[in-house]
Amino acid sequence: MLRPTLAALLLIASTAASQATEKRVYRLDNVTAVAVKGGIRIEVKGAVQSGGWGRPRLKLSHSDAKTVVVEFRAQPPAAGKVVITGLLPVSAQVTVKAGHGVTSVRAVADANEVTAQVLR
Repeated sequence: MLRPTLAALLLIASTAASQATEKRVYRLDNVTAVAVKGGIRIEVKGAVQSGGWGRPRLKLSHSDAKTVVVEFRAQPPAAGKVVITGLLPVSAQVTVKAGHGVTSVRAVADANEVTAQVLR
């Protein structure tokens, strides 16, 4: 009985640790928002400053009646890991539930923000 509980605690701890190391992607290049059945599909392209970044994703930051705000995040390389230096492309997409009143999507990165109109 103790082993399943210990395994569950380790899984929760490792998940929390991996999310805690997430950082904003360096830069946004392109944001596209398209209305789909049941929500809005958001696609973002950008760049990181080195190799070794993984699991890029869009995290819903907040929204109001007209705008949805997402953060472009990814896991940086481990400290001390040898990586290539330079701007490297990354992309992510997500579909969020949103009403018909939402007209724009704002994506936030470390160096800039980009706002896109929702295509209907």
